[in-house]
Amino acid sequence: MARINLRAWREELAAERQKQFVVNLVAAAFFAAVVVFLIGFYIDMQTDRQKTRNNFLQQEISQLDKQLADIKKLKLQRARLIDRLNAIQELQGTRPLIVRSFDEMVRVLPDGVHYLTLKRTGDAISLAGLAEKSDDVSNLMRRIYASIWFGEPNLSTVANDGQMKKFNLSVPVLKPSLEEVN
Repeated sequence: MARINLRAWREELAAERQKQFVVNLVAAAFFAAVVVFLIGFYIDMQTDRQKTRNNFLQQEISQLDKQLADIKKLKLQRARLIDRLNAIQELQGTRPLIVRSFDEMVRVLPDGVHYLTLKRTGDAISLAGLAEKSDDVSNLMRRIYASIWFGEPNLSTVANDGQMKKFNLSVPVLKPSLEEVN
């Protein structure tokens, strides 16, 4: 039998396999590096994109916060204006009441009674006057109480002032309904 030396062929095959293994290993390492680089690039791109979104959202939130502050200011101004309008309407509504209450004070005045002072403070009228008799003061109080414009009068003092009776009286002013006035 002939002797063939297969050793060189085996060594060449082993070297070729070793070379192929190194090439495959380098290619796999290169491919892995490319994949890691691409994944890192994709993550960086997504991170930058999310940062851009976050910045946009922060700008929009700050604009909305400014708008909310403006809305709060407008609501406060609106409440102040409504309070002013209510005060004006109340003053407009009570203006005829003041005139009517003083007019009614003259209407309920009986003969023999004279007013010295009339003073309105809030929803009450304080008056001081002179009467010829105590019955005239009682008559005045009955007439005041019978009027729809006044509540129950409160007599604080009655004193003799020579021939006349001096008296002090406080009367609450009422706001009658439209049905009562007509």
